[in-house]
Amino acid sequence: MARHTGALIRRNLLQIRRNPESMTDALLMPVVLTVLFVFVFGGVLGAGGSRAQYTAFLVPGLMVILGMTIAMAVGTGVNDDFRTGVMDRFRTLPIARSSVLVAKVVVETGRMLVAIAVLLTIAAVLGFDVAGHAAGLAAAVGLTAVFGTSLIWIFMLLGLTLRSAQAVQSLSVVVLTPLQFGSSIFVSPSTMPDWLRAFTGVNPLTHMADAARGLALGEGPVAGPVLWTLVWSVGLTAVTAPLALARFRTKT
Repeated sequence: MARHTGALIRRNLLQIRRNPESMTDALLMPVVLTVLFVFVFGGVLGAGGSRAQYTAFLVPGLMVILGMTIAMAVGTGVNDDFRTGVMDRFRTLPIARSSVLVAKVVVETGRMLVAIAVLLTIAAVLGFDVAGHAAGLAAAVGLTAVFGTSLIWIFMLLGLTLRSAQAVQSLSVVVLTPLQFGSSIFVSPSTMPDWLRAFTGVNPLTHMADAARGLALGEGPVAGPVLWTLVWSVGLTAVTAPLALARFRTKT
């Protein structure tokens, strides 16, 4: 399986090389999100603090958003691959079928890390400073990749289950929008009403954002959010990865 997975990873990377437009979301989305929230909404959402303070608060949360964005694109891509017959050709080859999805996860996690690198570069230009917390920032990036990988399995399962890429995208937006804005990604939950604050407390995106913020900035709780993020990541992967692999084998 390792040899098959390695060959498929190389194939996927060559496809990206031949079609660099497929990296547009990873390269441009970090720029768009950072500029949009820092300069358009930062003055309002960061009320009570400077724009630099809001940038420091926001950037770790945007790492989570990028992980979700890349993962969502995987779901629509897998659905399209089945519609065009690409996956059917893979299933006729004498290879471990699981290697097809595992290779996809590895390559998409790499795209996720590229997007985060672009985000951190833009953030540094805007004054995001993690002096003295380089190791913590690296840990935050690694944790985001682990969490993002668990999301990739979820969206691959959706892509293998739903009938069209449009259905995958529509359902993803409906589910992810309240999760994103009902979290600590953009604002502190302390500004929210009690009922919404209770929701943010159990929202896995809040745990991930708080963990990244604590690791990268050395501020706020770290152990609890990191533990909960790992629990969510392992749990989601343990449930959705076997289901996605089973669905890949039986999808018609």
